[in-house]
Amino acid sequence: MTGSFTVTALFADGSTEVLADGGTSRTFEITAHESETDDGRVAVRLDVTCVSAVPVDAGLRIELRLGPTDDPGWLVPGVFYGENRVAGCRVRFPRFTLENPDPTMLESDSWSLRADRAATPAVFGWDRTGGAALVTTERSALGQAGVGFAMAGDCPLLRLHFPYREEPMVYDGSPHPLPPDLPGFRWQPGQSESLCFDIYRLDTDRHSYTDVLRYVHRRTAPADLDAVPWVSVAEAAELAAWGLYRWHYRPDPPVLLETAAFDRHALGQRGDRQAMHVSWVSGIPYAYALLRHGRRRGRDDYVTAATAVLDNIATNLAPAGTFWGQWTAEKGWNAGWTPDRRRLHARTLGEATLFLVRAVVSEQSAPTSWEGAVRSNLDVVCAAQRDDGALGSAYDAFTGEVLHWAGTAGLAWIPALVEAARAWGESRYAEAARRAGHYYLDAVRGEFLHGAPEDVDLAPSSEDGYLAVLAYVSLFEQDRSSPWLAAARRAADWTLTFRYTYDVDFAPHTLLGHYRFRSRGADQASPANQHLHSYGLICAPELRRLGQHLGDAYYLASVRENLACFRQFVARQDGDFNAYRGMVSERYYQTACYQPKGMLLTLSHAWCVGVLLYACEAAIASGTTDD
Repeated sequence: MTGSFTVTALFADGSTEVLADGGTSRTFEITAHESETDDGRVAVRLDVTCVSAVPVDAGLRIELRLGPTDDPGWLVPGVFYGENRVAGCRVRFPRFTLENPDPTMLESDSWSLRADRAATPAVFGWDRTGGAALVTTERSALGQAGVGFAMAGDCPLLRLHFPYREEPMVYDGSPHPLPPDLPGFRWQPGQSESLCFDIYRLDTDRHSYTDVLRYVHRRTAPADLDAVPWVSVAEAAELAAWGLYRWHYRPDPPVLLETAAFDRHALGQRGDRQAMHVSWVSGIPYAYALLRHGRRRGRDDYVTAATAVLDNIATNLAPAGTFWGQWTAEKGWNAGWTPDRRRLHARTLGEATLFLVRAVVSEQSAPTSWEGAVRSNLDVVCAAQRDDGALGSAYDAFTGEVLHWAGTAGLAWIPALVEAARAWGESRYAEAARRAGHYYLDAVRGEFLHGAPEDVDLAPSSEDGYLAVLAYVSLFEQDRSSPWLAAARRAADWTLTFRYTYDVDFAPHTLLGHYRFRSRGADQASPANQHLHSYGLICAPELRRLGQHLGDAYYLASVRENLACFRQFVARQDGDFNAYRGMVSERYYQTACYQPKGMLLTLSHAWCVGVLLYACEAAIASGTTDD
């Protein structure tokens, strides 16, 4: 090759054939065309012709070899981050390790993945002198493309596959590995096809991935973003408010049920989860959004419902003085999704506290119990803060002691501390936030945030990024002389590695294909939960303000695309995509994980309806519905 990559044919019988540029092998003739572009990439087109006298089943592998290293720093956006699964993580999903990998534990020293698992079809790696990235598109002339990586001794190998290969095993969302998926392509004698990809050379800064993703994002910008949403921001707010009130609110006791089934006749109450988290998948943030909407639109029924939910949570604190994690009809108030009745998750509590602060500030006559609940939570957190500033990831419901320090879920407390300090002039809250901000800087700079959602333990996730954006934007807006702006920017860049830069190709007979769902602007939930979700809307106002502070069009465009994406699939009337008016699904299946590609989860989730309502209300309040 004229470049530094190699091309190998992979045959159905397991044999291989290395192809040479400008030459002819026994099966293929290949020519590479390379050109350098203004954005620093080498654009490559491979022209491949089958010279076999008989049909051949074969795929092609592009491979780029880097120099020696003991830390390749793998990044496949949205799906693989370094080793990906830290030791001790209870949830099982793909992990990279060189130390006796156990396939039954979804461990391997090499991974190949289908491209639609990735938010951008790219693979990054580094050696001791710099790094590189291979970037392609989801689809190719040979079908679904793939990305991958491996180690050859101490040298990282970056790979692209046409068509994709999933090996050494397949992850489908369960803890049990499936056999490899190794599709081939049937070449006819004389058939010619072209394959395109890009090569980026990077310096030693591991954060340089953001330059590549920004280039891709800019090159693939939609011609008409206004054509994506089904409804306007105002219409989406009206639909979401109705959906939250009609399908998720229950008055006795006042709760927002976590799920409501699409099929009301067949499933009815049995399909509605009789539970409410205080935040995250239900609870305070969405009651706050409904309250804002009800005030703006003069809907007393919405205001009454939202206020009742907030009252219910604020007046039922755990013995330690924090919120409980969850209410269920069967067990009442409890810790949440953990077998340990004492263990309360910091992210769930911190997010609930943040939005209750906002409710107190927005309501001129807020009940005193709301402020009391906020102060009680923050007092527990400040009392348990470690000398180095760490806030902990899990708390004892009965003593308030920190039970678990690993991960970065403690970031959730920072914006609550900052906003409470501003609201009530509490300097000790501001100081606790600053100390915590300094503690978590190493994780942000290390490009690995993990542990935010209750259901994936210590996995990295998009939700960890949202917490970091909320935290560091709030710190910067409190104290502009500190390093918070750089941290906020770095957190935003890492968060946007989960955001899809392209529209996934869905088969037209699938639900998502039939409705022409546009996935650009949606986020991969996590490497453990590989489906698209809308939780990024929780930090849309902060990401927008960060873009304004920096004059950074990338962040502003990402916010617009995120909100545009999830103004699709909000049910406009009963029967719309088999849902009821105002319902919003949690999961959009863009790859082969949990369900076949192109399906939609047929449950409305309170958080999905609520976060859409929140983002729409924030956009309306800021006058940025058309920005």
